[in-house]
Amino acid sequence: MNTTHRFQRTISKPVSCTGVGLHTGIESTIVFRPAPEDSGIHFFRKDIENCPSILADIEHVVDISRGTTIEQNGIKIYTVEHALAAVSGLRIDNVLIELTAKEPPVMDGSSKDFVDALLNSGIVEQKKPRRVLEISNPVAYSDPDRGVDIHVVPSDRFRVTFMIDYKLPSLGSQYTAVYNMQEDFAKEVAPARTFCFLSEVEELREVGLIRGGALDNAVVLVDKVIDDAEVGRLKTLFDIEDEIIMGANGILNGKKLRYKNEPVRHKTLDLIGDMALLGVPIKGHVTAARSGHASNVEFVKMIRNVYPDFF
Repeated sequence: MNTTHRFQRTISKPVSCTGVGLHTGIESTIVFRPAPEDSGIHFFRKDIENCPSILADIEHVVDISRGTTIEQNGIKIYTVEHALAAVSGLRIDNVLIELTAKEPPVMDGSSKDFVDALLNSGIVEQKKPRRVLEISNPVAYSDPDRGVDIHVVPSDRFRVTFMIDYKLPSLGSQYTAVYNMQEDFAKEVAPARTFCFLSEVEELREVGLIRGGALDNAVVLVDKVIDDAEVGRLKTLFDIEDEIIMGANGILNGKKLRYKNEPVRHKTLDLIGDMALLGVPIKGHVTAARSGHASNVEFVKMIRNVYPDFF
């Protein structure tokens, strides 16, 4: 169960990205810094004086409304999953993630900019072996009311298979599989952008979310017919000067997808980020159907409970 596949890794030098937070709309700079062996993944907020570092850990998750929020010592970091996915997907064990605000920048809605920055820094091997949780007994989470199932079974490496199905014709049923994270994550998963439905947009704004959302950092799927009055409201909400059109491909303004199944790839990205909150990498094959942040978090907690001696 406590296996080591290689030595721990960190990055060679600090690298940064600047943008606005998806939900807060606040300008934010994220800096990835090298960290010592056995330190894990920590966040640090420069905007708070004498701020202690915040461990990226499942026990520190306090909110999962449209993103994963962690809190330690009364200090919160919102929407951590895309940054965590970049770090975990590149198999980086130790890193300090420094922020100038309470939420990382959304960038283009994916992890691509974070991955590019980390690869530009260079990944370096450290001296201590990496601890890996080898799944010896299957773990299954199910939520029948929402049709969610997540399982992990023994495997020779960390693999992910994901399936979604929606009634919306432009989305429908989608499937993806990542069988070699080292070879596939950076090109096949990291660039997949977040998505939402047009019917959700106004409601999310009204409850204080997606304040940094824009047509250049999210794929908005058209799931209803809107009139001229609502078009005007959308333009005001998102400060859009150009015309809003209902794309023939079912995507607002006809935005082209990076992959035919980009939405399910982004769901996979979110799952990889949430799985990083386990605190250690796993050797196992995760299969997920229709899961989101809430079920991902419960699944990670379940793994902790099944393997208490490891933690």
